[in-house]
Amino acid sequence: MAEDPLDPLFTLRGKIAVVTGGSRGIGRGIAEAFVGRGARVYAASRSGTAPAGAAAGITHIATDVTNETQVRRLVAAIAAQEPCVDILVNAAGVTLPSAAGPQSQASFDRTIDVNLSSAYRCIVEHLPLLEKSGSASVINVASIGGLLGFPGNPGYVASKGGLRLLTRALAVDLAGKGIRVNTLVPGYIVTDMTRASFDETTLRAERSARTLLGRWGQVDDLIGAAVFLASRASSYMTGAELVIDGGWTANGLTRP
Repeated sequence: MAEDPLDPLFTLRGKIAVVTGGSRGIGRGIAEAFVGRGARVYAASRSGTAPAGAAAGITHIATDVTNETQVRRLVAAIAAQEPCVDILVNAAGVTLPSAAGPQSQASFDRTIDVNLSSAYRCIVEHLPLLEKSGSASVINVASIGGLLGFPGNPGYVASKGGLRLLTRALAVDLAGKGIRVNTLVPGYIVTDMTRASFDETTLRAERSARTLLGRWGQVDDLIGAAVFLASRASSYMTGAELVIDGGWTANGLTRP
């Protein structure tokens, strides 16, 4: 059988990847996809345990990304096993919406810490290993909530909007070190974090109708974009973002 001419572009064979939030949802899906493309993957999560039915080949390490000491311990554990880190995915996230009235200050601060400050912390702490790669890729997982105003969750909107601009700022600062930084921007994806909204029939129908493709996304809908951003296929791309939202942000006034 002839070799696939695209394989050298999209393969991750021999690459070392770190995925925060790697035990569930989008992070888990990306971690398992990277293993399938040949990468050695370290998944950081608060539990540090592989979920039921998880793909083999992923090393799970307990890490609270809001804790600087634990992030440094994660980096030290990887450095003891690997010469560098080629791919860092910041997928850890939280949403703490308010059902009534303004979001509390505590919820706002917590959301900013997990979704924005921790991404910066993880990038900075991994920098020595990323530099050793010579051609590293950082992928920050944001949200269409960082593109548009959404109700009842200002901390989430602010954190994801800030993450998009953090990507651009660090793309400028790190290009000279051989590190690309891009953003993956999902729309409504069915995960543990969004399950309550998805299970509410009215909300699910409203959000499906607002999406041009007429449905919520699945984690698998993000895999192609994540592999592209991690691989040599995107080697001339930095400071940019890929929006995978079923057409939500393109929709205008002609549909609900």
